[in-house]
Amino acid sequence: MPRFTFFVGKGGVGKTTVSSAYALHRAATHGRERMLLLSTDPAHSLADVLEVRLGDAAARLPGSGLLWARQLDAERQIKRFLARERKDILALLGKGSLFTADELEPLLDTSLPGMAEVAALLAVDELLASDYDEIVVDTAPMGHAIRLFQMPAHFARFLDVLETAAARDLVLAQHFGGRVPREPALERWTRMVEEVERALSTEGSRLVLVTTPEPFSLNEAVRSAPLFTSGTTHQQIAEIVLNRVVAAIGKCPRCRRQAAEAVAARKFLRKEFPKAKLLAGQDPGCPILGIAALRAFGAHIFEKKKLATSIRRRPVKPAAVHLDPADWPQLTTPLTFTLGKGGVGKTTVSAALAYHHRRSAKNEVVTVCSIDPAPSLDDVFQAKVGDEPRPVLRDRKLFAAEFDALAEFQQWTEQLRVRLTAAMTAEERGVHFDLSLDRKFVLALLDVVPPGVDEIFAIFRLLDLLRSGGPESSTRPLDGGRVVIDMAPTGHALEVLQTPARLLAWSRLLMRTLAAHRALPVARDAAVEVATLSQNARELAAILRDPKRSSVVVVTLPEPLPNYETQRLLRSLKSLQVPVGALVVNRVLIGNNGRCSRCRLAAEWQAASMGALRKQMGKTEVLVSRELDSPVAGRAALRRFTSELWRMGRMARKPGKADPSRAKARSG
Repeated sequence: MPRFTFFVGKGGVGKTTVSSAYALHRAATHGRERMLLLSTDPAHSLADVLEVRLGDAAARLPGSGLLWARQLDAERQIKRFLARERKDILALLGKGSLFTADELEPLLDTSLPGMAEVAALLAVDELLASDYDEIVVDTAPMGHAIRLFQMPAHFARFLDVLETAAARDLVLAQHFGGRVPREPALERWTRMVEEVERALSTEGSRLVLVTTPEPFSLNEAVRSAPLFTSGTTHQQIAEIVLNRVVAAIGKCPRCRRQAAEAVAARKFLRKEFPKAKLLAGQDPGCPILGIAALRAFGAHIFEKKKLATSIRRRPVKPAAVHLDPADWPQLTTPLTFTLGKGGVGKTTVSAALAYHHRRSAKNEVVTVCSIDPAPSLDDVFQAKVGDEPRPVLRDRKLFAAEFDALAEFQQWTEQLRVRLTAAMTAEERGVHFDLSLDRKFVLALLDVVPPGVDEIFAIFRLLDLLRSGGPESSTRPLDGGRVVIDMAPTGHALEVLQTPARLLAWSRLLMRTLAAHRALPVARDAAVEVATLSQNARELAAILRDPKRSSVVVVTLPEPLPNYETQRLLRSLKSLQVPVGALVVNRVLIGNNGRCSRCRLAAEWQAASMGALRKQMGKTEVLVSRELDSPVAGRAALRRFTSELWRMGRMARKPGKADPSRAKARSG
C-alpha cells in the first residue's frame, strides 16, 4: 500500500507550493520511488504552480524522475464509481424503501454539494491498489480538508442504512426459518471504508500543516488541528512548515516587522504543537513558479539549504498602474457575497463592507455571516461569534454569525424523525399497523450526515435572514436589513451558488417519485417537505440572478496564483448568470519609495498581476486596498482599513517598469 502525505492548512498559506516543492524534492532525492502529486481542491492551482498542463489523468512531470501529477475531477470520479456500483446501490435501496430501482435511479444522476470530498475518498481507495510508493496530496483549504478525513465515518453510517435496507430479506428469512448471507456489495464497500480509514490514519499517512506567521493563519491552525482526530482516522500533525518567513534585512520597516512576526510565530507553534517537527520556508519576495524553482524551494525547506537566488524571478510583463482615491462602497442590495481564493482576505473585506455601511447608514441593521467550515470572524471582530447572529464591536445594529450547518441539519432531522414515526405508525380498523422495516430504513437514513450539508443548510439560513430583514432582536431595521456572506474558498463557494439550481432539479425528480405513492401518509408528508425545499431553492436562485437583490464582491491578491483563480472564478460566475459588482485587490504595496530589493520585487509582481486583472475586468470596478502593517482585527483596525481605498484606472499607453509609488503621486 502506498504511503500518503497530506498537506493541510488555511487557504492562501502556500499549500500547493509547499506540497509541490516536497514532491519534486523527494523525487530528486529518492529516484527509485514512484510518486504521485494529487490535488483534491475543487479550485485547482497545481497546474498554475508547476506551469504545466494537468487534468484528471496522471501526467509524468518532465525532468522529475518517477513523479506524476494529477488534478482530481470530482464529477468524473463519482461517475466512474456509479458506473461500477449503480446496480448494487439501487438493488439495496429498493429493498429497504417504498420506491423501485427505476424510481430511484434518476436521483443518482443528480449532483449535490459535497461531492469533492466524496470523490477524494474514492480516489484514495483506487490509489491504494496503485504501484506508487508515495502519494502527496494537496488538499482543499482547512475546513474541507477536515471534512475529507471525517468522510469514512460518513460512509460507514451510509453503509448502516444499506444494511438496514438489506434487512428486509433477512427478516423474512428468519420468519420462515431460512438464512440469507450478507450482501456481497456491502462486504465490498465495508472493506473499502476500512482500507481508506487505515490510509487516512497515522498508520498509513502523515499530516503536514502549512501555515504562515500571520496571526489569522496561526489561530486557524490551532482551532482546526483537533478536528482531525474527531473522526475515525485520529490524525495528528506530524510536521509543520512555517511558510513565507522573512529574515530582518537592512532597515526596511516592512521586512523587520515581518521578521519579528516570524520569530513570534515559531515560539507560538513550538508551544501549541510541541511534538510536531517545525520547518520553515523563506519568502523570496516573488511567487515560486515552475518545476526548477519548486525543486530548489523543496531543498531549502526539507534539507534546510540556503534559498537559491535563481528563485528570485522577475515578472515577464511589468506594468504601470494608475490608482485614484475612492470611497468604500455602500451595500446596495439586501444580499452581498464575498468570494475568492482562500487567504485573500474575504473575511476582512466582508467585515469592512458591513462596518463601513453601518457607519454611513445609521438606521440599517447589517449582518455578517460566514458559511466557511473554518470561519475566522472571531479574529476580525475580536469576539466570540456563534451560530446565532449577535452584536459585535459594541454596535447594536451590526451582527455577526458563523453558521453551524451540522447542528441545523440535526435539528431538522429530529423534527422530521418525529413526524415520520407518527406517519408510519397507524391504526387500521382497530389493529395496530406498523411499517416497521420502512420506518427503520428512513430513520437510519436520517442518521447519515450527507457531505455538503453545510452548503445546503446555509442557503436555508440565508433565506431566513433575508425574509426577516435581519436577525431577530429588539433592534429592527428601519429601511430593510443587509446581509453580507463571507463565503468558503472558490471551489466550495461555487458549489453553494450552484446548490439552488441543483436542489430544484433534485426536488422535481423526488416529487415525481413520491407522486406514485401519494396514497401513503409518509409519502404525502415527504412531498410537503420536498415542496418546501423546492420553493426555497427557486426563491434563492432568483435572488442570485437579480442585481437588485444580490451582488457579488470578488476579493483577490495582486499575485499570479490568485489572479489565475480569479479569472476562472469570473468565468464561472458569468456562466451561472451571477452579476459581479466589484473586484477588490487586497494587500497592495502603495508608496514607500525606500523599500528594499525584496519589497521592490514584490511590488513589481503586484503591478504585473494588477495590470493583467485590469485587462480582464473590462467595465467592472476594480478597487484596491493597501497592505497594512498589522492584522485587521477590532474596531480601530477596521476604521483604519476602511479609511482608505483606491480605484484602478485604465492601463497606461506605454507600460514601463512597475512603480506602485506612482499611485500616490498621481492621486495627489
